[in-house]
Amino acid sequence: MIVITGATGPLNGTTTDRLLDRLPTGEVAVAVRDPAKAQRFTDRSVEVRRCDYADPASLPAAFEGADQLLLVSSNDPGADAVGLHATAIEAAVAAGVGRILYTSHQGAALDSPFIPARGHAATEQLLADSGVAWTALRNGFYAHSLDMLMGPWRETGTVVVPADGPVSWTAREDAAEAAAVVLADGSAVDGPMTLTASAAPTFADVVGIASTVIGRPVDLQVVDPEEWVAAQVEAGRPELLARFTLGIFLAAHEGFFAGTDPQLATILGREPRTVADVLADAPR
Repeated sequence: MIVITGATGPLNGTTTDRLLDRLPTGEVAVAVRDPAKAQRFTDRSVEVRRCDYADPASLPAAFEGADQLLLVSSNDPGADAVGLHATAIEAAVAAGVGRILYTSHQGAALDSPFIPARGHAATEQLLADSGVAWTALRNGFYAHSLDMLMGPWRETGTVVVPADGPVSWTAREDAAEAAAVVLADGSAVDGPMTLTASAAPTFADVVGIASTVIGRPVDLQVVDPEEWVAAQVEAGRPELLARFTLGIFLAAHEGFFAGTDPQLATILGREPRTVADVLADAPR
């Protein structure tokens, strides 16, 4: 039995869909906070279980019988993500789960300027200490984030950033499909698996790609980080969120997202989607 948490979200929801393309429904169960939102899986005769990391009592039944458990990382704003992950991992161990696969991040590091990367690194250490077979799916930075990070570039012809650096922008759909393949064929390795696109363009590279996509010039402006934060706040963005986002750019500048790995292409049996693909397909 494969149990997938967070299946009402876009990442593990897509993984579940791709997994059901490969396996009978009786071999898959989804574990979600609100089963009412998982009706599409119920309609396909997939077992739906309630699972809330913040409610430890819900976890034993959610993880029961799992040979493999795909544990989605918590994205609750303000929550103690590592504490929630610890609760889930402890419950998985108690339930006798065979292997835990965790949706981690390529830049997982305790010293990263990007706050979630520190939580991923801490969670990977919890998994390493758990005594259970584990795999960290270190997905590349999700390429759909470019739409938010680049701002209204299609209208202004300018992208303003507080720092630049290489990022292996990776389509979330590709990462989700790869997770399904790994779960279906049992090819998970012990420890981290890095799943990234095949290139890591800088924002300078990205604006060149963007220019080609829309057929007119797009410029890049790299400004002082504090100036960038002030402009974000002036535009109505909460300062806390602006500084959170600043961490992405600073981590890129320091090379935390620079690495690429052929493993994703190998698993998919094709080249992953590129930045050009993502920008061309983005809503206009």
